[in-house]
Amino acid sequence: MTDESRGIGGTVGPPWSVDVLADLHAGVLDEAQAAELWPLVDADPEARAILEALDATQADLAALADAPAPPMPAEFAARLDAALAAEAAAHFRETSPAAPAPRDAQVVDLAAARRRRNKRLGWAAGVLTAAAAAVVAVTVALPGTSQQTGTPNVAAPAPSGPSVGSDGAGAQALVGKAIGVRDFGPLQNEDKLDACIAAAGLDPKVRPEGIRPVNVGGKAGVMIILTTGKLAQFRLVAFGADCGPGDPAVLFDKVVGEK
Repeated sequence: MTDESRGIGGTVGPPWSVDVLADLHAGVLDEAQAAELWPLVDADPEARAILEALDATQADLAALADAPAPPMPAEFAARLDAALAAEAAAHFRETSPAAPAPRDAQVVDLAAARRRRNKRLGWAAGVLTAAAAAVVAVTVALPGTSQQTGTPNVAAPAPSGPSVGSDGAGAQALVGKAIGVRDFGPLQNEDKLDACIAAAGLDPKVRPEGIRPVNVGGKAGVMIILTTGKLAQFRLVAFGADCGPGDPAVLFDKVVGEK
């Protein structure tokens, strides 16, 4: 008690010491002191008001134990996920067997990657335009050739990136260098990748920590790296270049790292 002049052994009564009332309310006074004070407190409206306030505070604190915890703000959740992923990747590199990193697995400048991608797309568009012109010329030159409408067969994109087995064998060695990479390869952009992720039924809130093209048994694919909530453990999922809404075209889906 901090107010000794109004505590037990001093003047007891209005104006009441909050410390005395709190001790009485908490039941820490001995029986004789409590028996002396309760009749006086019950007869004083001011003292009863203080005790009622203590009751309300005690009830509020008790309710907090059963209240659900508020969700973490998205900004802090994203920063926490990024920090955990970086720590897990560092631990993964330290505990995984040493393996030579593929030359094209290096983290590249995003702007430079976009310029190279746009250059490749422009070159491909020029080739396709020339090919289409050649087809039209042959059609016109050959008599009796009928022009038919429809969607021409589109050749599958050539595989790029490091080669892994059809079951994802060897993909574990790519994790350390792929964290932070965002190379969509044959899928070209994040919207197309999101469509593949949704088609596979993956949680869209768990964003990939790394995205990179891979050659899966001779097929062009894009591998994403997902955290699992465990240190140095990742889920690797590779989608085929033809994935999209309703067709995830999953090439492999495996968990690597410490169990």
